[in-house]
Amino acid sequence: MPNDTLILKPGCIEGLNQQIVNEMHASLQYLAIASYFDDEGLPELAGHFSRQSEEERQHALKFVKYLHDAGTRPVFKGIPDVRNDFSSATDAVQCALDGEIKVTNQINDLVGLSHRENDYMTHTFLQWFVTEQLEEVSTVTTLLQVIKHAGPSLLLVEDFIRRMPTETEGADA
Repeated sequence: MPNDTLILKPGCIEGLNQQIVNEMHASLQYLAIASYFDDEGLPELAGHFSRQSEEERQHALKFVKYLHDAGTRPVFKGIPDVRNDFSSATDAVQCALDGEIKVTNQINDLVGLSHRENDYMTHTFLQWFVTEQLEEVSTVTTLLQVIKHAGPSLLLVEDFIRRMPTETEGADA
């Protein structure tokens, strides 16, 4: 689509392209956390963070599809390194929480940009992510609290994860 027929504002396009990188970074960070838990012999926690990795990848793909639907080809940039070493389960989950707070701030910045640029199509598109980030931060915060309460007995956390409703189960409630 020629530039004179773009329906998205150039500043928003740049921000959306950056958010693809941010979401892929989050996906890789969750994969590194899953790997840590796998190495620790905690398959439920490893599986949980593997699913979170895939969810973040799907978020990136939503941005890709949105750009394509709006007639803009996404630009893929390099993904920053992720953290691979964790001193404990608490440290790994705190890393996940820090990442979700960072993504929340990135989404909020994009919403603000779309408003300033009068790009209401992008503003509307981003509302799903605003709601999603509340759920993401809440879930990781709860998991961090459970890990802290469980102390050294991470098998209790494994049981908690096993009993946690999946996203599709939660949608039926």
